[in-house]
Parts: sequence; structure tokens; C-alpha cells
Amino acid sequence: MSEMPIVIFADGAAKGNPGPGGWGVIVVTPGGEVMELAGRVPHTTNNRMELTAVIEGLGGVRTMPGRVAVYTDSTYVIRGIREWIHAWRRRGWKTAGGTDVLNRDLWEGLAALVAGRSAPGEVEWHFVRGHSGIPGNERVDEIAEGNAGGRPPALYRGPLLRYPVPVMDVPEDTSPPRRGPRGAAGAGKKTPAHSYLSLVDGQLARHATWAECERRVKGRSGARFKKATSAADEAAILRAWGVEEPG
Repeated sequence: MSEMPIVIFADGAAKGNPGPGGWGVIVVTPGGEVMELAGRVPHTTNNRMELTAVIEGLGGVRTMPGRVAVYTDSTYVIRGIREWIHAWRRRGWKTAGGTDVLNRDLWEGLAALVAGRSAPGEVEWHFVRGHSGIPGNERVDEIAEGNAGGRPPALYRGPLLRYPVPVMDVPEDTSPPRRGPRGAAGAGKKTPAHSYLSLVDGQLARHATWAECERRVKGRSGARFKKATSAADEAAILRAWGVEEPG
């Protein structure tokens, strides 16, 4: 069996929250095949679409043996399946405040898929920051948003070698954001950007906003793009990309 896991990127979106929703998934098999999946729901919430995307991804590989690495920008999904679900079950699907757990049907479906893998811990959960230039996450965001907005993009199915998204370009640190003490100032805030970087046909560009970066790379095969949080982070990204700038 290959040491490479099955890789899943998943994302969901809802226009209006609640409103029209969509979900998108990328599955990469150890054999080097890519499968994009998508769906739309007329009236839903963002959290339901985030959960649905992960469920559809895991459901699509139910019969494939081996480890599964799931990448999502939803801390709701990761903390829910890793931490909160155990307490919900003990309390009879009640929150700490005594109210019914929202989206119980989806949580139970997700838990069943995870439990159905052949060995405990076979599903690995990875957090990726949304809109930070991680190619797989940007693509599933595009699929989910397109379906939510009624403009579904064409889906790819075929060999990884021909896939225009560098989906295996993933960050080393995929742990969820740290939660500060209750009420701590700044807890949960996103790290501001130092710059947004894009690499298209070997040409590097820096952008002041994410929108500018996205416009440059959209539809460009093999493009790379990422948010840098500091000058040191920017230098590390350029080294990883093999880009050398004049000293």
C-alpha cells in the first residue's frame, strides 16, 4: 500500500447564510488520480455546507483503503469532530447550555464515516487558512462559491499530472488557530498580511490586497499564490518556490 494518503480538500459556502449554498471537494488518490465533486442546496447555512463537503469527500472514498488526509478551512468542522462531539453525545446531543446541537444529522453522518474506516485515527484533520493562497483550498472555495451563486464551474476528473491546480502544495503547519483565554483581547483575529505573492510563468509579483493577487492568478495554469505574514515569512515562501531575487 502506498504511504501517500488519500487527500481531500473540502469547502462550503452559503449566500446570505442562510441562503443558497454550495460545496466543493477535491479528492487525490494515492494512484495519482484527481476527482472534483460539487453540489448545490437551495436554502442552507455555511456550517451545513462545510460539513456536507467533508461528508461527500469521505463518502466518495468509503471503499478506498488507507489513510485519509482532510484539509478544510473550517475550525467548526475540525473542532466539532475532534473535540465537541464527545461531550454532545454524553449529554444526549445537547450543548453545555442545554440547547439542541445544531446540524446533528450531519454530525452523526460524519462520525459514522470516520468510524467506518478500517483503523482508528485513519482520518487526519488539517486546518488551512482560507484565502491565503493554498491552491487546493482556493479551488474548492471557487467550486463552492460558484455552486452557491448558481454559476457552477466545470469539474476536473483525470490524472494528477494534468491537473492545473498544484493541489499537493500544502503548508507544513496545519494545526487550528490557538484559542486564547476567554475574553482575551485579540483572540480569534486573523494575522494581518505583510504581502500577497503570486508566481505566474516564473514571474513574481507582490500585491497589496488579496483581490489583486487573485485576479492575476485566476485561470492561469500552474500559478502559485500565497499570503505572507511577515518579511521572514515572505522570504521562506520564495525559497520554497525556488525564487531567487537580486540581493
